[in-house]
Amino acid sequence: MAGSNQTPYYTPTSKPSSATHPFSSWKKLNLYYLLASITFLCCACYYAGYLQHTNVGLTSNIASSTTTCFTSQNTTSLFSSSSSSSSQLDFSTHHAAGDGGAVAPDDTVKIYPPCDVKYSEYTPCEDYQRSLKFNRDRLIYRERHCPEKSEFLKCRIPAPYGYKNPFKWPLSRDLVWYNNVPHRELTVEKAVQNWIRYEGDRFRFPGGGTMFPNGADAYIDDIGELINLKDGSIRTAIDTGCGVASWGAYLLSRNILAMSFAPRDTHEGQVQFALERGVPALIGVIASKRLPYPSRAFDMAHCSRCLIPWGEYDGTYLIEVDRVLRPGGYWILSGPPIHWRKYWKGWDRTKEDLNAEQTKIEQVARSLCWKKIVEKNDIAIWQKPYNHLHCKELRTASKTPPLCPAQDPDRAWYTEIETCLTPLPDVSSEEKVAGGQLEKWPKRLHAIPSRISRGTVNGVTVDTFKKDSQLWKRRVSYYKTVNNQLGQSGRYRNLLDMNAYLAGFAANLVDDPVWVMNIVPAEAKINTLGVIFERGLIGTYQSWCEAMSTYPRTYDLIHADSVFTLYKDRCEMEDILLEMDRILRPEGSVIIRDDVDTLIKVKRITDGLNWDSQIVDHEDGPLEREKLLFAVKSYWTAPSTQESKVS
Repeated sequence: MAGSNQTPYYTPTSKPSSATHPFSSWKKLNLYYLLASITFLCCACYYAGYLQHTNVGLTSNIASSTTTCFTSQNTTSLFSSSSSSSSQLDFSTHHAAGDGGAVAPDDTVKIYPPCDVKYSEYTPCEDYQRSLKFNRDRLIYRERHCPEKSEFLKCRIPAPYGYKNPFKWPLSRDLVWYNNVPHRELTVEKAVQNWIRYEGDRFRFPGGGTMFPNGADAYIDDIGELINLKDGSIRTAIDTGCGVASWGAYLLSRNILAMSFAPRDTHEGQVQFALERGVPALIGVIASKRLPYPSRAFDMAHCSRCLIPWGEYDGTYLIEVDRVLRPGGYWILSGPPIHWRKYWKGWDRTKEDLNAEQTKIEQVARSLCWKKIVEKNDIAIWQKPYNHLHCKELRTASKTPPLCPAQDPDRAWYTEIETCLTPLPDVSSEEKVAGGQLEKWPKRLHAIPSRISRGTVNGVTVDTFKKDSQLWKRRVSYYKTVNNQLGQSGRYRNLLDMNAYLAGFAANLVDDPVWVMNIVPAEAKINTLGVIFERGLIGTYQSWCEAMSTYPRTYDLIHADSVFTLYKDRCEMEDILLEMDRILRPEGSVIIRDDVDTLIKVKRITDGLNWDSQIVDHEDGPLEREKLLFAVKSYWTAPSTQESKVS
């Protein structure tokens, strides 16, 4: 399909002008003959079109001057039927290497060549060489530092030679193909901690960790004896310094969805392993900027020997955890300095040093009005108060940290982190939960989110939420008829919604073995990410004028609703599509919703990216200007001659 110089199919919605109307010279005929003639010609056109599509099938591109009459039901059946023509989209995986991504030259389509193999793991905003230009204090150099526009790559990131589609979930939790993440450093560095094993052509993840001597599952069971992980009150979690995200991986079987993050490694690729396993993760670090999540987002926060200096810098990092933790939420800490009296010799630190560290942590936690509910063996757990009524009384004498002045606690895209306590919404009594009591999972998913029922999200009402829920139920059902593999268990695992709004897309896939990273663009008029977390789903902020904090080949399916309309005149369409190509797996799928004129431009670029794409009608029929583009990224890898450079 790449290299085509024809305009993709769409159903015209405007009428021809009178100057070009085939009956313009018949104006003096009476109305009866005019209507009869029009009726006859329309029927003839319809019959001719029917014969055309019956005999030659649906093609992905037709001349812009041709008007083709067929319904979206015809389109759907052709995409879904195994007996359709060779030009239909193929959503299945094949694991067959192509020719390195070569595309036939074409004068009318801009061809995007493969990048050099050295870029196979390129993460533009976490580039190691660029990071060295920034301050190493407080790990600022490991924050997002994106390239200038003049530095943007205009080529397609190659997969390593021998790349294969990942194992299907849940097998992928334990197995990853070596060629997909060709790094053995962790197998040596963490050999005694049972993180990862190298077994021929694959890695195995036994579920171990530095603080998980009996495996992550047993560790989570230990936590479950201290707080309730089974009643649905804990649904969203955040894991700081996640390693290969085994904690988050094993929480999934308990219906707890964890957002795992760690800095971009110079050689180990821990977050890359997490994503390859099919576990939600992002590249990130607590440094000088707020974490890219709204306030009151997570039911539980976790650090297992994550090496974050929680008591330093006036408790800044723990104050940030407090901002994103839901009222009544838990903070779990294991590893140094917890239980230091037993382990101090093995940690190669003095008793005085470890005691001082724990004392600082305890002091910061008390200043945040957290209550330490248990310290048992290797685990300590604190709980955030349900509201700040009692906390304000306790803080009359001590004003460290001070309460933050009036601000937007949900603003978190390149927002400076602050050493002040984010006040919780006011309540009328100590028994009330600040911001509103949330339903337990799974009722939480479809219940009216507290932010909406309380009227704190501008322009979003209870009625808006209900209508949006019904809308996306119908849309996702339609998607599954066009791409019938979307409904097949195991075909996709990691999904990305580039403009999630109220997360209706994700909510209607919650029973499938997938997870969705819901993005609320930094440029969106309404900040709805807090609503998404209140539904028991996860997501982050992102500007699509920049690269995402994730590795190449992260997602199996990308959904983009009105993204290109949102970013019109803000940044280049080709740069957004090149970023989509970077983070999409070979043979991954894309669904783009937008105005038909926009999609024609999008398709021109996707042809140059060597995607197999097709524009189809809106679920409400051909008269809607909004259309959908379904696409599949082609399978190709770096040439075999370069294998030694990526090993």
